[in-house]
This record gives sequence, structure tokens and C-alpha cells, in this order.
Amino acid sequence: METEEIRSVLGRLGALVGEHYVFPEVGTEVAARLAAAVGDGAYDELRTPEALAERVTADLQQGNRDKHLRLVFRRDGLPDETDPVAEEAHWRRRAALDAGGMARVERLDGNIGLLEIRPLLYPPEHAAAAVTAALSLLASTDALILDLRRCLGGSPDQVAFVCGYLFDSAEPIHLQDLVTRADGTTRQFWTPAYVPGPRYDGSKPIWVLTSTSTFSGGEELAYNLQQFQRGVVVGERTAGGAHPRRGFKLHEQLEASVPVARSVNQVSGTNWEGTGVAPDVEVPAAQAFDEAYRRAAEHAVGVAAG
Repeated sequence: METEEIRSVLGRLGALVGEHYVFPEVGTEVAARLAAAVGDGAYDELRTPEALAERVTADLQQGNRDKHLRLVFRRDGLPDETDPVAEEAHWRRRAALDAGGMARVERLDGNIGLLEIRPLLYPPEHAAAAVTAALSLLASTDALILDLRRCLGGSPDQVAFVCGYLFDSAEPIHLQDLVTRADGTTRQFWTPAYVPGPRYDGSKPIWVLTSTSTFSGGEELAYNLQQFQRGVVVGERTAGGAHPRRGFKLHEQLEASVPVARSVNQVSGTNWEGTGVAPDVEVPAAQAFDEAYRRAAEHAVGVAAG
């Protein structure tokens, strides 16, 4: 990349942060700091998009530690955001290649269900059928292990849809709100009154596996299950990213990731930003499955004996 192009990309990045960042005063401060660094030539020697993204991201997060605030390098390029049809096709294709995020669905010994969701909780319009298929297969198990250790984010609509199966209530449950800076609006997220498949019996326990890599939408799902006392979180404290982001294409391989809203859980009245989701049972991520399976097996023995 040439100096002029670098400065153009970062100029637009600063403007977007100043305009859209969830906390206006922080956005203004970050934008001013970035502009000063650009003016001092701090990034002029970084000739590749990858190197630029790494350096700028570290500077953007200085002080605020917001892991959603990033300059993202996309090796395979970005869809044209001015062409919604192409962008929709891009995400639909990604969801299809990832089986809608339902990476592993298995019935383990002892009639224990295992569902691993990774890498993303794709939006319902792309992956609702995959969720329905996975949870329908596991509906008759006596306990469920939900593995989110490699879930890196996704759609809050899909989080609510998954919760619709796991909360076992035909009455909608108010999970959380998203408060958007740009227009001050609040959007509510509820479990659906209807799901196209059997709900997971509310008397059956759920263990939720987490790691330091569990992020954003993956954290939201774990947090909801924990706060509503529907699941026991086993593993490591999660990464701590609760501010939903919006992506802006700046270059063929560079995307501005700007947090534009804040989450408000209906039980805690707050979220997991900066703190992560604290596990109920803290063990290294590599040991989380064994610990959860041991607990689930003990429960299953009790069910069989009863």
C-alpha cells in the first residue's frame, strides 16, 4: 500500500469511529488519536494490509480494550457492500459451507447430547433449518452439552432462536435489548413463541463449554443461559465483547469493525463487555468437556435409576 492510500483508508476509519462508536465521547477520543498518529506518519511504513490492520487495531483498542473495535484484514477479500445481493450470497454460501454453524451433533454414551456451534451463529434466514435439525436430533437426550469454545460470534437473532429451543417455554421470554447510539433506539430480543421442532425439556440440564476464544454472540448465548439459570457454564472466562458491531468496507481486504450498540441483559441489567462470562465451574478449556460429561453422566445415571 502507498502512503496516500493508507492515509485515505485511515481517514475514513477515523470518521466512522467518530460517527458510529457506541459511546460518543470514546469515539471522538479514538478518532482524534488516530488522526494525530496518521498526521505524524505513524503508519506510513506499513506496506501490507495485514500489517496495517494489526498495528492500527492495537492502537484503536488502547485504553478502551473494546475487542470489537478493529481494522480487520480479510485475506479472501470482502463482498461489495454496495451490492446487497452479492453480500447476501456471500453469507449464505459461508453458512452453507459451515452447516449453519452446527459443527458437531452427537448422541454420546449415557444418552447425553452434544452440540458444538462454530465458528458463528449465522442469522436464522441462513441457518434456522440447521438449528432445528440439530436440536430435533438431540431432543430426547437426558442432558445436553453445548460446546461454544470455538464460537466467535454471530447474530443476536440466532441466539434468541436457539434459546427458543432451550428455554422450553411457549411464552416468549425477554432476553436482552440492544441500544443503538446512532438513533437512540432500543431493540428487544425475545425467544420465539413457536419453533419448528421439539423444545428441549426444561427439566433436563445443560452444560455450556467456554474458552477465552468464545466471543460476542457465543458469549451472549452462554450469558443468557447462565443468567436465566438454564445452563451451567464450564470452562474459562470468555473474551469480553458485548458491543454489537457494524462492518464497513474500506479497501479490498480491509474492513472497519465499529461497535454501534450496547447489550442490556434482562436479568443482570448489564452485559459481559470487558469482563467476559465468568464460568460457574472454572477449568481449563481443554478439560471442560471431560468435566461437563462427568457431571452429565452422573445425572443420566440418576435418571436411569429413577
